[in-house]
Amino acid sequence: MPELPDIVVYIEALQQRILGQTLNRVRVISPFLLRTVAPPLQAVEGKTVSELRRLGKRIAVGVADDYWLVLHLMIAGRLHWHQGGAKIPARRGLAAFDFSNGSLLLTEAGSKKRASLHLVEGAEGLRALDPGGIEVLEADFETFARQITRANHTLKRALTDPHLFSGIGNAYSDEILHRAMLSPVALTQRLNGGEVRRLFEATRETLNEWVARNRNEAGNNFPEKVTAFRPGMAVHGKFGKPCPRCGTKVQRIRYADNETDYCPRCQTGGKLLADRALSRLLKKDWPRTVEELEALTRE
Repeated sequence: MPELPDIVVYIEALQQRILGQTLNRVRVISPFLLRTVAPPLQAVEGKTVSELRRLGKRIAVGVADDYWLVLHLMIAGRLHWHQGGAKIPARRGLAAFDFSNGSLLLTEAGSKKRASLHLVEGAEGLRALDPGGIEVLEADFETFARQITRANHTLKRALTDPHLFSGIGNAYSDEILHRAMLSPVALTQRLNGGEVRRLFEATRETLNEWVARNRNEAGNNFPEKVTAFRPGMAVHGKFGKPCPRCGTKVQRIRYADNETDYCPRCQTGGKLLADRALSRLLKKDWPRTVEELEALTRE
């Protein structure tokens, strides 16, 4: 799922291309995409783009008369910039936004169509779609500390809760926790002051670093390589690969459609976190430490 660093770079690319341009037509071919019925999409056609904003992981495109098109790409939604009137791909295409200088295409890989488009009016309409999490790159340490300890959740859950923190998802939370050297299942209200400070700094450093990396990768082109699995990541998507800090093999916890990746040496004191599926299967044979896992591997 595109997260804060990806959405920031998307918006920067869109600002260069559609700010001040006229939105001539909106073509929606997926019956699952549009989640609002009033106002109708025709209300924005012929209007000029006046502003772009990020609402968590959503992209908000403002046009004249205070209308807002709000896109949530979810896991597999992606944006593509083409010449005007470009054909929408048959299998992956969801919609096209035809501007006076080109077309923005929205696609989604896979059979589960989760991406969404809302058309709302004014600040109140935008607020209804904003989960309300704080902007970590704008917040001070005291605000962050209050937010992270508001309830007693695991760090992974807290960082990815859009009502607590804006724009952080599965991929970058793994990178943040690895940099902070904290366990994804550590409880927020059991952190000491030094650990909260370390998490705050790691969050800001990780997000800023990846905004810069993604921006540099895109250059003046439209960002087409938006992915949750990047070669430069330390642990996310790196199961079985060596941790860049200590060399221990990265481990994972799998759940539903997601997984949490972590270094047991750097983050959990050498303990392996129980993968629900495998630990149920192996029961007493499930290794508890890095040393037990390495011994199994050698056998």
